[in-house]
Amino acid sequence: MTVLRSTLFNVAFFSVTFFLSLYGTFIRILAPHRVLRLAMLWARLIVTLARVICGIRVEVTGELPSGAALIASRHESALDTLVWLTLVPEACYVLKRELLRVPLFGPLIRKAGMIAIDRDGGAAALRGLVRDGKRAALEGRQIIIFPEGTRADPGTVLPLQPGVAALAARTGLPVIPVVTDSGRRWGRRAFRKQPGVVHITLLAPIAPHTPRGKLLSALELAFHADPETAAKLVENSVG
Repeated sequence: MTVLRSTLFNVAFFSVTFFLSLYGTFIRILAPHRVLRLAMLWARLIVTLARVICGIRVEVTGELPSGAALIASRHESALDTLVWLTLVPEACYVLKRELLRVPLFGPLIRKAGMIAIDRDGGAAALRGLVRDGKRAALEGRQIIIFPEGTRADPGTVLPLQPGVAALAARTGLPVIPVVTDSGRRWGRRAFRKQPGVVHITLLAPIAPHTPRGKLLSALELAFHADPETAAKLVENSVG
């Protein structure tokens, strides 16, 4: 049954993505200000399909921001790269530049005001990240960044990238750590989608003036502990 449901979901996922991306080509030209709303519709449809077909439900704990915010999330699943479009009003993802080259989909990312970075761009890429992050903050958007830089299997420890610290310092926004177990239901490169609850937990914000090393250490502690323990570790490490 899991295989059948996963097959149905994957067919639905790619079909919805293709047709909305095609429709988005016209929206991008005729009403570019509506591209983000189209992305939000896409994300809601995918999350709904995951719940109805695969039995995957999303449960959020913690306070969701409504104004400008910097959200640093653990990254275990493709679900993480779309679910925030359903949780906050003006999501602005930090994502890899290669996605801009995806036919139909890539141009929509740019028009939606997402922040695309060259992961091998060094200092120039970091300057671009900070510039675009400041723009998004001034627009009152919620910036979502995955400090691990790529998806990681549950329990896997990956080094954190320094971009989140640079964003915090230059935007003046506190960093909201987020832990999730999405990989247990929608695994990295996994065909099968397992029914159950995906827990998304927002922890207490870390002050933007926190030194880079201390901030990254606090995030690392949070990402590799259960939510209750993570909250205590973060509080102790930056307190």
